[in-house]
Amino acid sequence: MGGPQYDLLMNPLGAVRQTFEKAVASSQPSGLDPTALYRGKDWGIVDVLNQFLFSQGGLAQVPILDASSLKWIKPNTLVRFRGMVQDMLGNEFYIGAFKDGCTWRTNKFLDFSPFSVPPVSETTLWERRLFHCVPVPGQNSWAIESTPYPLKINISNEMTCQHGEKRRRDDDPDGISDFDCCDEGSSSSNKKQKDCGSASHHKIAEITNGSSFPTNSFSCLVKVYDMPESQFKLNEVVEFIGIYTFDPELTTSDRSDNVDDDMSMFDFMDDVATHLPPSKVPRIHCLVSQKLSTQDLISNSPACEPLPNVIRGIRDSLVSYLSCTLGNDVIAAQCLLLHLLSKLRVKSDVASVGQLSLNLTGFTQESASIFGKQLNNAIKTLLPYSHTIPLTIEYLNTAMLQPKKDNESGRLLMGALQLASGTHLTLDETVMQSGTLNSKGVENVLLLKHLMEHQIVEYDFQFYKLEMATEVQCLIISEAKSNILPADLVVPVCPSAVAPVSASEEQLHAWRWYLTTVRSLPYSTDTSICEMLQNEMVEAMRKDRSLGCSDLSRWMTMAQLMAASFGEKSFSVEHWQMVKEIERLRKERL
Repeated sequence: MGGPQYDLLMNPLGAVRQTFEKAVASSQPSGLDPTALYRGKDWGIVDVLNQFLFSQGGLAQVPILDASSLKWIKPNTLVRFRGMVQDMLGNEFYIGAFKDGCTWRTNKFLDFSPFSVPPVSETTLWERRLFHCVPVPGQNSWAIESTPYPLKINISNEMTCQHGEKRRRDDDPDGISDFDCCDEGSSSSNKKQKDCGSASHHKIAEITNGSSFPTNSFSCLVKVYDMPESQFKLNEVVEFIGIYTFDPELTTSDRSDNVDDDMSMFDFMDDVATHLPPSKVPRIHCLVSQKLSTQDLISNSPACEPLPNVIRGIRDSLVSYLSCTLGNDVIAAQCLLLHLLSKLRVKSDVASVGQLSLNLTGFTQESASIFGKQLNNAIKTLLPYSHTIPLTIEYLNTAMLQPKKDNESGRLLMGALQLASGTHLTLDETVMQSGTLNSKGVENVLLLKHLMEHQIVEYDFQFYKLEMATEVQCLIISEAKSNILPADLVVPVCPSAVAPVSASEEQLHAWRWYLTTVRSLPYSTDTSICEMLQNEMVEAMRKDRSLGCSDLSRWMTMAQLMAASFGEKSFSVEHWQMVKEIERLRKERL
């Protein structure tokens, strides 16, 4: 038996149609209703695609959709898109299957029906979920995967060849392949075929909440099928593989011209295209998806156990690099490393263990232009997501940090604090001048403070506030201890020299792997060590009445992070002694 009669890369809709027809044919002997049988279920197309992508090495051939590749990727082809779920637009009903004479056909993974839609009695509504996805905020260039140049050339050449074939088929209508669905769903092809007297293309009725979003930057409307309600959450980073549709020439009026009287029953419902025009916002009809962690962004990561002897060598070289970045300040470099490894583990009303916000002080505007710049560059080269906020009076008084729901359009307006988990946030106080905060500025400061203390961002839904848990590492650089943003750890930086900061690609790759791997290590606690630590803490509080629960929580966190920095899953007396020494040297600088 020959291979499939379709090209999964250039004509995935052919595979959709063929697998659907095969599934319907197999269900007919049993007398089952195919529309009920395959509502909310896969009929075999996902299995076909998974085999092509992961068993036959097809994943490397799928182009990545981004702002630059929009220029050359052909609509209705298979693409990959990595982005953050910025807004959840609810569910959309569409005509999933209908009877064309005696043949059942499907509109799944399509924006438009390629056939005349029959009366409602011969159609069935299916459901899909809509997500507005954007490129991950603050994603650094080394962590962005793009389509390799040779693949671009191959796809462009293949498209040129197919364009020539299409022109020949237009001259010879009898030669049209049953599986040539590359232009189904594209508005321009709809209009061309209608002009030629072939079957007109009708709008698939869409029932949605009418959300919209800004189109001044690249984003996608992702349509997901056969998925549990809780599969994706707001701000998660996901890779979608699916069918890409986009027509920059299509307008909403073009679509309304194709609506026939049979579909008038849906006119009272909001149309998603009114707010999300396909002429501006690309669509991806998702076939396969995968949530991404920061570890998934490290290319060619070694699949080995993070052994302590391997970890120690990488740790020493990273501390040396961070020290050089901060003017050969080893103490500040050690504290910065613990900060970069921090992650909220346990949260209670009394204390939060795992997070370690850091305030590096001693930066003037002059020294910040040297060491602050080197520090920002180091963070960008080490971490996949990073963002810097200049804390000027003007910025605080005008910036939109809080995500807000626009109830008129039904969309979530993105704020600067809507960030993916694992993002590093640097707050630069060295640029702040004297001035007065207005009500907006005070609100923004409270938002930042709440984020640093509780790892929570408050979203404004107009009639109520909703607290959203997040995972953001917060670093403040300032001349003196910040008076407006309380950090867990305050460290004066004492640079002694301005040394050149450089690292090889091999070193950078090892450090990136180290940071992502160590942060994900599980923690365990030795009972005897905990008792010893508690006794020392009680004794310290007896000597210094200013110490409180936050200090005890910070010491516990630093001890765990110190152990993790050496690849250990639980801290020992040695790690605790190292933390005590860092604390002693740090306090001498205060």
